[in-house]
Amino acid sequence: MARKSNNARAFGQHRHRRQWLAFLRMCRYGVNNFTRNAWLTVAATVVMTITLLIIFVTVVAQNVLADTTEVVGKRIERSIYLKTGTTETQAKTIISDLRALSNVESVDFISTEEGRADFAEKNKSSTGTLSALNEAANRIPATVRISLKNVNDTSQIVDYVNTSKALKPYIDENRKPSFMGERKSATDTIADWTRIAQQVGIAMSGIFVAISMLIIFNTIRMAIFNRKEEIQMMKLIGADRSFIRGPFVVEAIVYGFIAAVIATAVGISLLSFFAPSMQEYGIAIDRTVDLVVAYVAFVLVGMILLGAIIGTISSLLATRRYLKI
Repeated sequence: MARKSNNARAFGQHRHRRQWLAFLRMCRYGVNNFTRNAWLTVAATVVMTITLLIIFVTVVAQNVLADTTEVVGKRIERSIYLKTGTTETQAKTIISDLRALSNVESVDFISTEEGRADFAEKNKSSTGTLSALNEAANRIPATVRISLKNVNDTSQIVDYVNTSKALKPYIDENRKPSFMGERKSATDTIADWTRIAQQVGIAMSGIFVAISMLIIFNTIRMAIFNRKEEIQMMKLIGADRSFIRGPFVVEAIVYGFIAAVIATAVGISLLSFFAPSMQEYGIAIDRTVDLVVAYVAFVLVGMILLGAIIGTISSLLATRRYLKI
């Protein structure tokens, strides 16, 4: 019984050793295939690099757009105007109700007196008549200024303005809340352009992924045709299906690996080069640059995995269709 157990263990170890050696040979053949047809190799690698670079740029651009939209949105004032002379005590219930909304980050109250002082400071060098300025100052309302967590979602405060019984006695009927007028249109326009840019980026990534897969597919197909006699010989000596297919898969993974390294290096270099210029135009790119630099290893690994997945799928499709085994 002990002898049979030892024999089974030895046979298992021998089998695992053979499988490991077969895997190493398969990888070596795949790497060798990578250098056999230089032009097809270069074409496949270049297109894969462009594909991964576009995906990198798309992800970065979406993050930058989201940050920029948030920064611009924070600058847009969202205010409810109360009747002139309304005190903070009178507006206490309104302020409390607004702070209780899940999308509201903070609420500030600016009294009529504070509004007049600010108005006087801004117009101290104005050339207008004193009576006109005094008349304008006397009409300044009390203001409830609201900061939102999600700057693109004003639905809660719009609903509050339309339904609140506490607000109704104090709201200035001659002044529409800022988030329900022209400024809402500006915020909606920014959000719309952000969504369009994201959709365009995703579409371009999808197109180049398809092109990249098609070129790698054709590269593997050409490799299969060029090695037809070698493949026939492997079939005759009883090579496993996975061993015959394996080198082509490895070859495609090598395309993805090299393309991922190049695309990551180029992408980070471009991001670092253009970041100062974009900051001058008010584009919020700082957080994205810091994020990419801090997690550059994860970015590289993600790009390599993505390149390997694209290469593997392309190779499996090609071998399944053209490798008759």
